[in-house]
Amino acid sequence: MTPSPDALEAATAKMRAAGVADVAVDVFRQAWTELAQGRGGRIGEDEIEPVTELDSLADLDPDADPGALGRTAVIKLNGGLGTSMGMDRAKSLVTVREGRSFLELTIDQVRHARERSGARLPLVLMNSFRTRDDSREVLRQHPDLAVEGIDPDFLQSQEPKLLAEDLSPVSWPADPDLEWCPPGHGDLYPSLLSSGMLGQLRAAGFRYAMVSNSDNVGAAPSAAIADWFARSGAPLAMEVCRRTGADRKGGHLAVRRADGQLVLREKAQTAPEDAEAFGDVERHRYFNTNTLWLDLDRLAEVLEERGGVLGLPLIRNEKNVDPTDPSSPRVVQIETAMGSAIEVFEGATAIEVPRARFRPVKTTDDLLLLRSDCFELTDDAELRAVCDPLPLVTLGDHYTTLASFESRFPHGAPSLREAGSLTVEGDWTFGRSVRVVDDAVLPETPGARPVPDHAVVGPHGVRS
Repeated sequence: MTPSPDALEAATAKMRAAGVADVAVDVFRQAWTELAQGRGGRIGEDEIEPVTELDSLADLDPDADPGALGRTAVIKLNGGLGTSMGMDRAKSLVTVREGRSFLELTIDQVRHARERSGARLPLVLMNSFRTRDDSREVLRQHPDLAVEGIDPDFLQSQEPKLLAEDLSPVSWPADPDLEWCPPGHGDLYPSLLSSGMLGQLRAAGFRYAMVSNSDNVGAAPSAAIADWFARSGAPLAMEVCRRTGADRKGGHLAVRRADGQLVLREKAQTAPEDAEAFGDVERHRYFNTNTLWLDLDRLAEVLEERGGVLGLPLIRNEKNVDPTDPSSPRVVQIETAMGSAIEVFEGATAIEVPRARFRPVKTTDDLLLLRSDCFELTDDAELRAVCDPLPLVTLGDHYTTLASFESRFPHGAPSLREAGSLTVEGDWTFGRSVRVVDDAVLPETPGARPVPDHAVVGPHGVRS
């Protein structure tokens, strides 16, 4: 890779022409410069130590004083389109349970927390240009959510995709929208500042924010964590879970040897020679759930000190400019992770939470499990697991997109309570009241096949 001499100026000029905020341009400029200098943001195993002890939600008072929650805002990262499931609209609008979407479940959780605690608890979305209209239409149907002085959303930034060969902004006339990408959820911080949302929240009396992904239905407002966070005096806290074998690829928490600061290491920041240590779930015990608690006053101070540029570790993400066309030019997307800010704030901390607070949906496999009878929707709009352990669901290529998935489960999810796992390799369409038992396998077939109504699916296929 040899950067073009005018590549950076061309990229920043393109951003300004598109109306991108100055602070976002400054963040991009710094990240581009680091990338051009070959600084890929890697964290070596010899630079870190494992995290061994953390406070735990299990040890907190579930009936904690709700005073801190009363000064907390709920922010949901809502810019994702669900492209991994073939979607072209906000992923948060996908139906999860009982006809309710991720966003509607979040709304119900906020309402319940308000009723229980008396907190104002504003719900704020960080949208992208492509998710804003549909999401705001849902919010308009719930006027009771509005909190005086607080807008319902703010927009994340965008940046140009860069040609891998010289880091200049790519041109793709076939679909100019594909010339742009989001800067990763680390864009939260400059976008809070440039949008004015940070100022709105503080002016309205809110000191803290709980930030989480819109597709994580487990991340409900918690008075206990809010109280713990306020008493900790920390500027930032990360919710983490214990890693299992299934979490080897996810980012983990560590301690930087040089200064004892907590850091987050993602797989993209790990050298090949450190891959084994990265995947060692006994050594590195905790993964980031991407739910953070922020002290908004401290955040404002640091952003002011740094001119809006936190200097988060960059992540170099290379792919095709058109993800559906492997012959299209290779491009680099410069990204940052929201959780990596844990290394920017002196005194940042973390808290261990149960898996119940981490229920993301990244694939249709996850969605089928949440829709199944392995979960129950509680009165406070949380999804409670009723199976332990949860079965492993692996759906084949016929189920990758949401549309193809829905068409093959027209009557809803089969019963999975008696299943250890469900592996679907062929093109099977499920009938009504299907029951899955043990380690069930539906093999590849020459053509589409039905699973009849009331059938039982097990290790040896289908029986009526």
